[in-house]
Amino acid sequence: MVNQKYLDKAEVLIEALPYIQRFNRKIVVIKYGGSAMLDEELKANVIKDAVLLKLVGFKPIIVHGGGKEISKWVGKVGMEAKFINGLRVTDAQTMEIAEMVLARVNKELVTHVESLGVQAVGISGKDGGLLKCKKKYSNGEDIGFVGDITEVNPKILYDLLEKDFLPIVFPIGFDDNYDSYNINADDAACAIAEAVHAEKLAFLSDIEGVYRDKDDPSSLISELHIQDARKLIEDGYVGGGMIPKLNNCIEAIEHGVNRVHILDGRIPHSLLLEIFTNKGIGTAILREDGEKYYHEHE
Repeated sequence: MVNQKYLDKAEVLIEALPYIQRFNRKIVVIKYGGSAMLDEELKANVIKDAVLLKLVGFKPIIVHGGGKEISKWVGKVGMEAKFINGLRVTDAQTMEIAEMVLARVNKELVTHVESLGVQAVGISGKDGGLLKCKKKYSNGEDIGFVGDITEVNPKILYDLLEKDFLPIVFPIGFDDNYDSYNINADDAACAIAEAVHAEKLAFLSDIEGVYRDKDDPSSLISELHIQDARKLIEDGYVGGGMIPKLNNCIEAIEHGVNRVHILDGRIPHSLLLEIFTNKGIGTAILREDGEKYYHEHE
């Protein structure tokens, strides 16, 4: 008799098959951040997931930040990280550190991907004029070299995907005067996903997904249409940090992204579990006419 463990493995592969067929040759943007960037084992898992997506025919693009790493290096050189309204104040010296640190993180990720046998190219938002931006203000306050994206030129991404590379992007762009700006990585991932008409955008962070009741972890929502997402925000069910994320998701879908996933990067292989299983593991946000994959039993 065949061991049940092997039958279970076959079952998993069969469940994944329709998703592999459906998303073959489709672009998937992965926003990589949170604890999964700090823990070496989780980092290895995320990279393995992205590589597997590439090898089964998807076209992944990774967009990453590195806020905690930037804070660490700002401290190492004897400076103090300053925040206004929750946003990092980026003076000229901090900007210099941010760009160096993000470039270093970027090449570490490239190395991880290459070590698994897939060719990766690390770029910033400056390369090929990918991310143009203007100075961002927070409630009218000057927060230094922090940028709001004004234009995305995805040509470099299309060229890399066409040549079978996995692009890994860090969010530094420049303005019309070619001054460098640090851009919020969530905003960059959204803008890039919109510009390349991504089939999926996945946010890996330190939250399980969207809860129907922000204080009750058992109320996790597997799939959510954008009109319901708006209602959750309006009715006050969504907590502070989740509001900008959900607004980003809604905006991405309104600008042509088919489906947005909010995932807990602390769960090993959450990306694969969300994309290749019927119920998924985080929250999928769908367009108003979006078809649900998961139908809860009444």
